[in-house]
Amino acid sequence: MKMSSLTSKLGAELFGTFWLVFAGCGSAIFAAKQIAKAEDGSGAYQLGIGFLGVALAFGLTVVTMAYAVGHISGGHFNPAVSLGAAVSGRLPWKDLPGYWISQVIGGLLAGAVLLVIAQGKPGFSRVGNMAANGYGEHSPAKYSLAAVIIAEVLLTAFFLIVILGATDDRAAKGFGPLAIGLSLTLIHLVSIPISNTSVNPARSTGVAFFNANGAPGQLWVFWVAPLIGGAIGGLIYPLLFAGGKLSVGRKAPQATPRGGLRRSPANKPGK
Repeated sequence: MKMSSLTSKLGAELFGTFWLVFAGCGSAIFAAKQIAKAEDGSGAYQLGIGFLGVALAFGLTVVTMAYAVGHISGGHFNPAVSLGAAVSGRLPWKDLPGYWISQVIGGLLAGAVLLVIAQGKPGFSRVGNMAANGYGEHSPAKYSLAAVIIAEVLLTAFFLIVILGATDDRAAKGFGPLAIGLSLTLIHLVSIPISNTSVNPARSTGVAFFNANGAPGQLWVFWVAPLIGGAIGGLIYPLLFAGGKLSVGRKAPQATPRGGLRRSPANKPGK
């Protein structure tokens, strides 16, 4: 099988990140809270999917895109994941800038399409209603900057550990995308009230500027914290679970049909 060209990989990352932001943030914008009035006029009832539905939507975006294009690019769709992959030796450092640019463009395109659709509803205001991340007054439950940073670093680090473990050559074949998607669902269940859940700078960037209301000014947190977490996860997994050695500088692994960041035989422990 020929190695996917860099152009194909970057296209897959753009496409996958677009889907993640569009469907994930779209579920929060359009479906999280829907109130319907009873036909007899006795009151109203909730039809929205709530936090649980939004968390599941984000997980499903990763599962579907990992199976669809993960075999082309590795299925990152997230600058923090790409950084962790580079740190762990799963992605050549020279490819990292292209991955980041493609992911951010995909996120911004998705944010723009979300805004166009949302404005089709009479009375919709984009300010504060585009599923942006935030801390303090812009956190869903008013969590502090320190609390948000700790949560984002910790959850992103664990996300990388799950990704690297689920796509290890020793892991069960074909289940990587499911483990990764369920992990992202769990992460959202924990942290939606804290920061509206980022763990992904491209997801945060994709809607921040359309949301306004302080989101652009707080965007730095949702780059710095996830990238730190991604780097930590990228260091921890190979050091603790892959023979105690980083694979940096060795032959870069190719993506696998199961949507993962496969390690080449040269990167196996003891080689």
